[in-house]
Amino acid sequence: MEYKVGIPRGMLYYDYYLLWKEFFNNLGIEVVTSPPTNKEILDRGVHTCVDEACLPIKVFHGHVDYLKDKVDYIFIPKFISIYRKEYCCPKHLGLPDMVKNSIEGLPTIIAPNINLRKSHRDLNKAVLYTGKYFINSNKKIYAAYNKAYEQYKKYNELMTLGVIPINAVGLYDNLSYIRKDKYEKGKEQILLLGHPYNIYDEHTNMGIGRKLKKKGIRVITAEMVDEEIARCYSSQLPKRMFWTHGHKIVGSAFYLIEKKAIKGIIYISAFGCGLDSVLMDLVERKAKEHKIPFTLITIDEQTGEAGVNTRIEAFLDMLEWRDNHEDNISTYG
Repeated sequence: MEYKVGIPRGMLYYDYYLLWKEFFNNLGIEVVTSPPTNKEILDRGVHTCVDEACLPIKVFHGHVDYLKDKVDYIFIPKFISIYRKEYCCPKHLGLPDMVKNSIEGLPTIIAPNINLRKSHRDLNKAVLYTGKYFINSNKKIYAAYNKAYEQYKKYNELMTLGVIPINAVGLYDNLSYIRKDKYEKGKEQILLLGHPYNIYDEHTNMGIGRKLKKKGIRVITAEMVDEEIARCYSSQLPKRMFWTHGHKIVGSAFYLIEKKAIKGIIYISAFGCGLDSVLMDLVERKAKEHKIPFTLITIDEQTGEAGVNTRIEAFLDMLEWRDNHEDNISTYG
C-alpha cells in the first residue's frame, strides 16, 4: 500500500517544501500538497482557528482542513530552532498542537521536533523519527534525506541567482520554469520584504508581487540574497538577533540598501505579528538613513484588494515624483 502524506501550503512550506517533497518521494511516499490559498481555504482556516491567531496561522489551518480527508498523514514539523543559539517564532513551535486541538477528524500528524539550537546532530533524530513512520531502515532513511538535501541546496542556489521561488507562488511544483529577476544597480527595482508566507501567498497579499511586475517593476525578495551575506549585514546590529528569519529579513534589506540596489521597500506584515513590529522598525530606520522610500502593508482576513491597489499606486507615484522632482519633495517617502 502506498501511503499519502499531506503538506499544507502555508507557513514554512515556502522555505522547505522542496526538501520535504523530495524526502518523502525518495522513501516511495506520495506527497499531496494543498492548492494555492483561495477564499474557501481562508474561510476554513478562519472557522477552525482561534480568533487571536495571526493570518498565516489561520491560513495554515485552512490548508490542513482541506487535506485531512485526502491523505493518511499530515506533515507538520515543530520548528523550535534551525540555527545554533537562535529560535523560530513561537507560532512555529506550537503549530502541531494548535492544529490538533482546533480541527476534528485529522489523520495521523507527523510532528518531528526541529531543534538545532545546541547541535545539528539533533536533525538526525528528526529525520529518523519521520522516516520510521514508513520504513525501518536507518540507512535508507538517511540516503533519502541526503539526496533530497542535495536538491534543496541546488534550489537555494537558484534563488540567490535571482530566481523567484517557483513552487512558492503556487504555479509550479518543480524547477522546470525559471524566471530570473537578478537585482542590478540602477534598475527600477523594489524590495518586497517580509516573511516568505506573506510574500509568496498571492491570495492573502492580493498578488502584490504580480501587480508590481505588471507595472514593469523588477521585484527583489530576501531569498535572492545569500544567507552568509545577509548574516554579515545583520551583524551590524548592536545586539545579536535571536530570530533566524529576522537575520534573513533585516540582513538582506541592509545589504540591498547599502548597495543602492533598490528604489524602494514594500514590507508586507500580518496584523499582530510581534516579530515584524521589531524587524520592520529596524529596516525602516536603515531605509530612512539612506533616503530609501519605505512603506508598510499590513494584511489580515479583512484586507481588501482595492485598498492594497491604492497603496501600491501611491507608492509608485511617489517614487516617480522622487526621480523627476527630487529638489521639490522629501527624498524619504
